Amino acid sequence: MKVAIAGAGKLGIKIAEAILGGDHSVTIIDKNEALLQKLSSQMDILTVVGNAKQISLLESIEIDTYDYLISATNADEKNIVICAFAKKLGCKKVIARVRDPEHMNQLDFLKDLMNIDYIVNPDLSITLEIYKYLVEKYTLSNGIFTSGKISLVEFSTDRMTEIIGKTVYYVNESLGNMHVVAISRNGKVIIPKKGTEIMRDDSLYVVGEKTPIMRLNDQVHEKGKYTNLQKVMILGGGKTGLYLAQKLSEFGISVKIIDKDKERCQYLSNHLDDVLVLYGDATDMSLLEEEDIDEMDALVTATGFDEENLLLALMAKQRGIEDVIAKVSRESYATLIESMGIDMALNPLDMTASHVLRFIQGSKRVISSQLIQGQAEIIEIIAGDHMKLTNRPIEDLDLPDGVMIAAIHRGTDAIIPNGNTVIKKDDKVIIICLLSDVPDLEKFIRSGRAGFFK
Repeated sequence: MKVAIAGAGKLGIKIAEAILGGDHSVTIIDKNEALLQKLSSQMDILTVVGNAKQISLLESIEIDTYDYLISATNADEKNIVICAFAKKLGCKKVIARVRDPEHMNQLDFLKDLMNIDYIVNPDLSITLEIYKYLVEKYTLSNGIFTSGKISLVEFSTDRMTEIIGKTVYYVNESLGNMHVVAISRNGKVIIPKKGTEIMRDDSLYVVGEKTPIMRLNDQVHEKGKYTNLQKVMILGGGKTGLYLAQKLSEFGISVKIIDKDKERCQYLSNHLDDVLVLYGDATDMSLLEEEDIDEMDALVTATGFDEENLLLALMAKQRGIEDVIAKVSRESYATLIESMGIDMALNPLDMTASHVLRFIQGSKRVISSQLIQGQAEIIEIIAGDHMKLTNRPIEDLDLPDGVMIAAIHRGTDAIIPNGNTVIKKDDKVIIICLLSDVPDLEKFIRSGRAGFFK
């Protein structure tokens, strides 16, 4: 499959890495020649120097032979135009990154008018995950994910205190035909090993057949539990702050936004109803105290700087705020996040690359996918005969650390696998994968030379 990417920024590179994992042909178009030379030395890609908005450039690379074009430049209008031109010139499907809130209320019209197949918005994706976490207090809509005869349940260890201090191996043995496939700990989702110890305040994700999972759910869940969330402070009035304030306010929650850009504050005031917008420096502790930070039920750090977001989140957690969420784009901060004890950290690049990848894969192999806390994904695929995944015991597969085979549907049978289990052609396989490991997973389950699909 041939894929063109317009824009060699962070998102374009992240998407390229993920697509290359599936062994597809990738072309990146950008005006920065030095950057493209650097990328071509690091990745197996074709690079084209120029403006993807120029029809002559699209024709020169024979865009009509491409299966997908993804436009991820830093300008919405440019992305929309590039996609429209590429589609008109014969590219099979086009994907645009669109971030401006002004466009979000007219996406369907935009897609129809400009003939765009799919639109991604990193800020909106993050907003939906934060909203789901804060308002429902579950990362899954009701704590349960179900596919066929297999279900996954999420619950806190305070609902089953006897497993605190035990290893995952011990817990799996005591649960019977179920197993722990992911743990959310101090704001970070991890894929556990057998020797991983269960800790207080962990959230566990357990997979098993539907009937025993439902019995476990009755034991560990408070039915219909919703948070009594009333007051939320958002530090940073960018696009994420705007979207989140809008949704929380519509739900009836009291929201304060603090931003240090006066013009931005004026814009927010004009576009948000029933939200208190404050002009000031979010790092000014006296300002935060004046605005009753200690009375907040939750605090979200969404400034434009990862370091600032992490420091503010750490400060809020130390002050005893129950739910603290940080927007963090750098993967290198992953271990730091875990040690800080914040409740949730979201990476917009990982999430958007995952959305794009799932759209490209369509329904040929990926049946469904769902995010866990915006950091990991539950994916159900159909195993192909030429995947490295098939015809070998799972313990011999050398899976990436952030990937686990959670369950298998084989005909009418549901299988909770162990190390000796062998995946066969046409099995429906449920996989838990950290978003940061999606490129490695794509390399692992690609079908021979043809990539993820035949």
